[in-house]
Amino acid sequence: MERVTRLVSQRAVVIFSKSTCCMSHTIKTLFYDLGVNPTVHELDEEPRAGKEIDKTLIRLGCSPSVPAVFIGGELVGGANEVMTLHLSSSLVPLLKQAGAIWL
Repeated sequence: MERVTRLVSQRAVVIFSKSTCCMSHTIKTLFYDLGVNPTVHELDEEPRAGKEIDKTLIRLGCSPSVPAVFIGGELVGGANEVMTLHLSSSLVPLLKQAGAIWL
């Protein structure tokens, strides 16, 4: 838990992902298209730490564990939650508030 807390506090947007997950790819693409430069942690590319983080994300309520998106140090959720925020026009204001985008 401590590791995840430290990682998500370092940047405005942090995404925990797996390189083979199509929903993770979709969410990363959305953020890039919005002009956000998120920190992405590919859990399948960090063998030991990735498994530990995966278990922590599940304990935090992420199901499935990836993608897991943190904005301003707070867990937003997975693909469903991010897309719901985006479709309701709530994602961009949240990103602005966190300092991830300026315009």
